[in-house]
Amino acid sequence: MKTQLLIMAAGIGSRFGQGIKQLTKVGPNGQIIMDYSINDAKKAGFDEVVFVLRKEIEEEFIEVIGKRIEKLIPCKYVFQELDKLPSGYILPQDRKKPWGTAHCIICAKEAIDSPFLVINADDYYGKSGFNKIHEYLVSTKIPNEKKVELCMAGFIVKNTLSDNGTVTRGVCKVNNDNILNSVTETYDIAYDENNNLFGLDEEKNKVKVDENAIVSMNMWGLPKEFVNMLDKDFEDFLNVNLNNPKAEFLLPSIIDTKIQKEECIVKVLKVDDKWFGVTYAEDKFKVQKEFKKLHEMGEY
Repeated sequence: MKTQLLIMAAGIGSRFGQGIKQLTKVGPNGQIIMDYSINDAKKAGFDEVVFVLRKEIEEEFIEVIGKRIEKLIPCKYVFQELDKLPSGYILPQDRKKPWGTAHCIICAKEAIDSPFLVINADDYYGKSGFNKIHEYLVSTKIPNEKKVELCMAGFIVKNTLSDNGTVTRGVCKVNNDNILNSVTETYDIAYDENNNLFGLDEEKNKVKVDENAIVSMNMWGLPKEFVNMLDKDFEDFLNVNLNNPKAEFLLPSIIDTKIQKEECIVKVLKVDDKWFGVTYAEDKFKVQKEFKKLHEMGEY
């Protein structure tokens, strides 16, 4: 069975400062994080890469990574554009922010023709998530007629923090059968002066976070049918948020809504790998050290 890797590389990267953070060199031979993700995905059995970009970074992106990766694995390029809206909706003039991760998938609809894995371009996930999700995608039976079956790599939140600032994570509630009951977007997660982990909920209320809680890192295994399910959700979102310049159509929130409506079932595949990524400019140096260690250990 064919499987695809969809890489969301259209983020603006405002916290990173100068340069395009998805293209930051972190490996000892000039590799970027996507090199490692694509390497791990290819070894896990994924057959094709779909890159979702902004049109304005296309030329640099293809020059820095696309031409090289095309020699290793088939690639497609699609673009997340602000004006890619359903018929009847007009882009507000003050909208500058991308519509969000679920809109990213909608923009890739024409390129998706098989079960696929979604990841962020600037996150290093480790190898086990790719292996577990690929195994799940190729072994899942005919789609459930009543509920769409998805899967998610579940990371331990303490393994996903940055030393240089707060992070946003989808904090999960998982039942004893490793089925996702809910995922709640939680913002500004960091340890306080007493070494307790806290974040902010949607209303900006301070909430305690268990450091061993399972979180979503936007590493989802999805059937191709899932893409068409997003169209109605996006229209519902726009009906409420079209003129809110900061509102985002986020994949974890949409999946949580579908869980509550009993439209999908999500298997959580727990992984112990330590995440790292370039959320802040200062993260670059630690990430470079981490990849140097992985090379020295023979992982790459």
